[in-house]
Amino acid sequence: MRILPIVVFSACLAALVLSTTVQAVSTLRIGNQVLAAGDSEVRVTELLGKPSHKSRSRSSRSSHSSGSRRTRGRVRVLSEDAMGEKWQFRRDDHVTTVTIVDGKVSDIDDRRL
Repeated sequence: MRILPIVVFSACLAALVLSTTVQAVSTLRIGNQVLAAGDSEVRVTELLGKPSHKSRSRSSRSSHSSGSRRTRGRVRVLSEDAMGEKWQFRRDDHVTTVTIVDGKVSDIDDRRL
C-alpha cells in the first residue's frame, strides 16, 4: 500500500506547520533581537524599554489559531491562582502588550494602530 505512507507524511507535515505557526505568534522581533514567551522581565525592558502602562490582572494561557498576524485569534484560559501584569508599550505605529506571570513572559500581543 503506497497511499498509507503518503497520508502519514501529509499528517506529519500538517502538524509541523501548525506547531510552528503557534510558536511564531508567541515571539516578537525587535530590530535584530527576538522576544519570546518564557523570557524574563529584564529581557523585556532591555528590548522594549520602560512600559508606558502597567496593570495587574488574572494570568492567562493563550491558545492561538492559525491565521495572519493581523487577524490572529486567541482563546484565553484563565488561571485561578496566578496573577500577572500586562505591560503596554507604544512602538511607532504599534501597541505591544506583554503579559508577565511569575517574572516571565507568558503572552505577547502586538497590534498595529
